[in-house]
Amino acid sequence: MKQRIFYLLPLSVFLILAIYFAVGLTKDPRRLPSALIDRAVPAFDLEPIQGHDRGFKSTDLLGQVSLVNVFGSWCVACLAEHPFLIELKETKAIPIYGLNWRETSPDAAIKWLKRHGDPYTLIGNDADSRVAIDFGVTGAPESFIVDKQGTVRYKHVGPIYPDIWEKTLLPIVEALRKE
Repeated sequence: MKQRIFYLLPLSVFLILAIYFAVGLTKDPRRLPSALIDRAVPAFDLEPIQGHDRGFKSTDLLGQVSLVNVFGSWCVACLAEHPFLIELKETKAIPIYGLNWRETSPDAAIKWLKRHGDPYTLIGNDADSRVAIDFGVTGAPESFIVDKQGTVRYKHVGPIYPDIWEKTLLPIVEALRKE
């Protein structure tokens, strides 16, 4: 009997782990839940990036449906989504607020924005990740749709491209504008 338990115990542990990992493989890694969904944006007041006069604070998001975009000049995926954010700004589809995250040097963001364009209404410098941690940011780019009352209504992980905007984000924005 002891010999059977000796063999069955590792087999049982292996089967439990195999089931756990099999279930994990069925999950979409781009769909990360956010504890902030349907909760107020965390209170913050960020300094401006170098070259800008005004920073970005949580109260700037009140009164309109907004997009908060977490970016960094070091982020390759941010560069990939950037042309579409410029296009969104030009169409005035939604105000875009920038959270400049974990920047490598004080002037890196302004150099990057001068080179690639600035789609942001306001930008806050979050060099120490204080606000990003409050938002539950796991990487860049990440974007949050915030309603008129300052409540986070949706989190998108990864770059925003036209198809993602049209099929997922724009319908949410339009519904929130009707509320």
